Amino acid sequence: MRTQVFVAAGIVTVIVFAWFLSRSNAQWIPSLFGGDTPEHLSHVVQKRLLEVTISEQGTVQSSDNTEVKCRVRGFSTVTYIIDAGTEVKEGDVLVRLDTKRVEDAISKHTTESHTARATLEESIANLKQCLLAEDAYLMGEYKTRLQKLERQLKVARTNLETAETHLTNTRSMFNQGYVTLLEVESNEFTVRRAKLDLEMVETDLAVLEKYTRTMRLETIWGSLAAAKSKKEADEAGLAMDEGRRDRALRELEQCVIKATKPGLVIYPSSAAWKDTPDVTVGAGVRRDQTLLLMPDLSKMQVKVGVHESMVSRVHVGMTAKVTLANAVLDGTVSSVASVAEPAGWWTGNVVKYDVIVDIPSMDDLKPGMTAEVDLLLASYEDAVTIPVTSVMQTEDGCFCWVKAGDSFVRKPILIGDGNEVFLIVESGLNIGDEVALLPQAVLAENEEQGPTEGAAYGDSNQLLGSGTGVSESE
Repeated sequence: MRTQVFVAAGIVTVIVFAWFLSRSNAQWIPSLFGGDTPEHLSHVVQKRLLEVTISEQGTVQSSDNTEVKCRVRGFSTVTYIIDAGTEVKEGDVLVRLDTKRVEDAISKHTTESHTARATLEESIANLKQCLLAEDAYLMGEYKTRLQKLERQLKVARTNLETAETHLTNTRSMFNQGYVTLLEVESNEFTVRRAKLDLEMVETDLAVLEKYTRTMRLETIWGSLAAAKSKKEADEAGLAMDEGRRDRALRELEQCVIKATKPGLVIYPSSAAWKDTPDVTVGAGVRRDQTLLLMPDLSKMQVKVGVHESMVSRVHVGMTAKVTLANAVLDGTVSSVASVAEPAGWWTGNVVKYDVIVDIPSMDDLKPGMTAEVDLLLASYEDAVTIPVTSVMQTEDGCFCWVKAGDSFVRKPILIGDGNEVFLIVESGLNIGDEVALLPQAVLAENEEQGPTEGAAYGDSNQLLGSGTGVSESE
């Protein structure tokens, strides 16, 4: 385990070695390369201005983008798309879509509209007939039948009265001996038949008034209601077919997408890890898909991802320095995402939160530019600091090695805030203390000299063995 610690520490040392050599308080004795007694790179503890910052790479974008979307239903094929970065005028063609599918839809829906129109006309004619049917029945068939039965009723009553009168006379004459019994019986039969004829006519008249008329009217009214519903259904069907036709005609116009205002045209970024645009000639696009963006260049911002371990220290209103290829701008944090961007293999499974930094507009500032954003998290005046490489962190806390005479002694310290180079020492060190920049080298030398030869490091070994987590047993 000790070997692994030394290797890791050596990598860090190579990175910061040259920087520390250039500092005025870094002490380096030439005997490191020759002589009997090796010396170690050290640093004198002092107060300094410490600024804690984080640096992230982001992309310049506009906070106000006009989206150019596909308005054709389903999937369409792009036959032409303007190059990204083109300055366009109002009315310029941006995108053309294949029109074959839309033209087929127009032809189909036009035919269906004509068929629906013919069906509706038939329904209208049928409805008009049903509207006339009630008057036609009441003023025609019903009235004629009623008048006929009333005439028959009158005739039947007259015939019955005549037959009864004749029967009365015949009986009187039979009593006087002028006629035979056969004649009386014949007249009686005539009366009975006249009564039956009268009853038949009265029954026909009652059936006509009570049943036939009602049934016919209900049938007529039902047919009328059905005709009205059929007409309404056909009207709805025609409206639907015409709506489909008209929508297809509008979509035919929308297959040619033109600029609604002058400005710059760019491709949308569908994914941070994807370099090629989604929309190219021959690509399939769906309805409401964003094909192009027309950014407002007077409202520019930078979008960066901040690691989850640091995002809690970023807040709205924080100042930021934005470094571009050709300029350095002062920006302000305008928003911090409350939900992290999805992590995946393309992000190395690193969880980051989007932070938006507003920047002033300037000439030659284009969307898509790479920007280096430095966020100032904190600034400390007269802070007691120690180099990051001088600190070893174990399960028992943080330690450094302080020079005492010709040896280095391990001391526990309490570490506060810091940046990539220096850490603030809350307690454990004093101004002027000289600490080893490479405590791993001190440990390695101690091992090589052994307890006797490394007597100068006896205190260090004793403290190390008592709780650094890197013991001889390991």
